[in-house]
Amino acid sequence: MKSKLRIGLGEDIHILVPDRALVLGGVKIPYELGLLGHSDADVVCHALSDSLLGALALGDIGHFFPVDDPRYDNADSTKILEEVYRKIKQLGYDVVNVDINIACEKPHLAKYLPEMRKNIASILEIDVQDVGIAAMTNEGMDAVGQGKAIRANAVCLLERK
Repeated sequence: MKSKLRIGLGEDIHILVPDRALVLGGVKIPYELGLLGHSDADVVCHALSDSLLGALALGDIGHFFPVDDPRYDNADSTKILEEVYRKIKQLGYDVVNVDINIACEKPHLAKYLPEMRKNIASILEIDVQDVGIAAMTNEGMDAVGQGKAIRANAVCLLERK
């Protein structure tokens, strides 16, 4: 019998630049730099979207939301996550839980994590307790550690209804 459970893993990274808003997990965070990308470059929503799609072997968000499609210029990534979630539901799956790690030197994100968790729980129709988010630094190593980029990794567990 085929398992009713599916696990997905997603990762995203974007560089920090001036004159862009910093949005993570659907939360606008006051900071002098923001993430560069075709959409709002919310690495949290992107990594999570990729994990959901990957759990069902559907590809990645670039397949469904191509960078050369002007409809996604400066798109709100929570809307992308909502669309991905609808695909998951249409295929007969529910989200059991998600866990996300954000690697970022600055700004410090601890006070924004509860709002990110609430946003994601609302979109995925799960309890806040089923959304784990942790923030960490990269201890000065690589582009993230040098404050030039922010990376997010996400895992999800899906269950067939």
